Amino acid sequence: MIKIYQKYLSLSFLKFFVIVSLIFFSLVFILNVFEEVSFLKDTDTNIYLPFFLTLLNSPSVLFETFPFIFFISTQFLFIRLLDKEELEIFKKISLTNSSLIIILSLVSFIVSIFLVVFYYNLSSNLKFIYLDIKNKYAQDNKYLAVVTENGLWIKDEINNNINIINADLISDEKLVNVTINQFSKNYENLNNIVASEIIIKDKIWIIEKATFSNNNLTEIRENVSFETNFNSKQINQMFSDLSSLNFFALNKLKNDYENLGYSTTSVNMHFHKLLSYPFNLMVMTIFSAIIMLNIKRNKSKIFHLILGTLCSVLIYYTNYFSGLFGENDKVSEIISIWLPLIIISLFCTIGLVRINEK
Repeated sequence: MIKIYQKYLSLSFLKFFVIVSLIFFSLVFILNVFEEVSFLKDTDTNIYLPFFLTLLNSPSVLFETFPFIFFISTQFLFIRLLDKEELEIFKKISLTNSSLIIILSLVSFIVSIFLVVFYYNLSSNLKFIYLDIKNKYAQDNKYLAVVTENGLWIKDEINNNINIINADLISDEKLVNVTINQFSKNYENLNNIVASEIIIKDKIWIIEKATFSNNNLTEIRENVSFETNFNSKQINQMFSDLSSLNFFALNKLKNDYENLGYSTTSVNMHFHKLLSYPFNLMVMTIFSAIIMLNIKRNKSKIFHLILGTLCSVLIYYTNYFSGLFGENDKVSEIISIWLPLIIISLFCTIGLVRINEK
């Protein structure tokens, strides 16, 4: 049976979580509106579209800020407990500091699982719609690339021509089993090119042997230079906006990448980020609680908030730079995502032992 103080702490945490989330959402919404207005200023759209796009995009942006939200929510909770001297009451009923933190950590973990399983999938679907609408108004839509179960597809506009390129596989700076359909600006078919292999160079691709066909005329050419806007680096760094893909779409994309021979580093890292997210948010709650319990009561609330904010920013950049090492294949995806979390958890464990002695 849930005890009264457990229910009280849980509801108090949830209350501050909702309040802080609404504050963050408002800030995200305001900033995004200005960004969307700036993006659409040269397009013929109605006045409501920037607000609609912002509504679609803001939940996804908010998801990235939840570590800060959990951290600050815990701060506000402890400020209230300190102001009302409720921590002293908890001590009188033999509720230790570690027991208090365990209750909050369990609540935060349950909320985190809900956010990852339900909220993330909702926000990613909204983000997908957002990108689909926004791409229709994009000024720079000449160069598009996507990976599907049918291989790599590239739309490339160059020299007043439109090239639609499809390859079955990417391997060692080469495209394998390539078909290129060349069109004019009016989408009149100019050439159909079929090659078993294309060597990717810097904006110039080398086709050692290819079949050119047009108007029932077929010609085999060798050592053809093919001009394009894509080089090897651009192709290897190409990936979808992963925040717009739900779990099922992520898994499908990973399979498509593997079938194509394309690097799955970005997708794997995103998976591990989502898997670690509940633990990350729980650790942020514990870390914030430990800081608040170690602060002397004669310090001001501003001091509490500033110290907590600095710590949360430090943790954020630790995760960010660790992620960069993973993206550049300096370390494995697992280490880049989980190692900072493990280190912070060790600090929290030490903090829990010390805080319970007070």
